Amino acid sequence: MNIGQAAQATGISAKMIRYYESIGLIVPAGRTASGYRTYTEQDLHTLRFVRRARGLGFSVEQMHELLALWRDRKRASSDVKRVALQHVEELERKAAELQQMADTLKHLARHCHGNDRPECPIIEELERVL
Repeated sequence: MNIGQAAQATGISAKMIRYYESIGLIVPAGRTASGYRTYTEQDLHTLRFVRRARGLGFSVEQMHELLALWRDRKRASSDVKRVALQHVEELERKAAELQQMADTLKHLARHCHGNDRPECPIIEELERVL
C-alpha cells in the first residue's frame, strides 16, 4: 500500500510517517521502480505500535528504545518495565507542575476583583521580577 493508505490505516499522517523514517525511528519503506513508498502489513504493525506509544506520551528517544525491545524477542520484561516506569515518573512530575500552575492561577483569580479598576493581582504577579 502507498503512504496515503498507510496513513489512513494507522492514524499517522503521511508527513509524520516520512518524519519517523527520516529520523530512523522506523525503517524506510520499500520503494517501487518509480520511487513511491510501499508499506507491508509488518510496516503497518510497527506504525500502529508507534502511534500507541506516542499516544501514551513517550518521547522519540523512548520510542526508539521500546521499538528495539519490541523487536528483541529475547528481551527482559524488566527492561520494558523500567522504560515505562521512568515515563510514569516524568508524567507525574509534569502533572504536579501543571497542578501547581492551576492552583496559582486559581488563587490569583480569586483575589482579582474582576471589576473596572486597573488593579489586578494576576497582572501584578506576571510582572513581578523573580
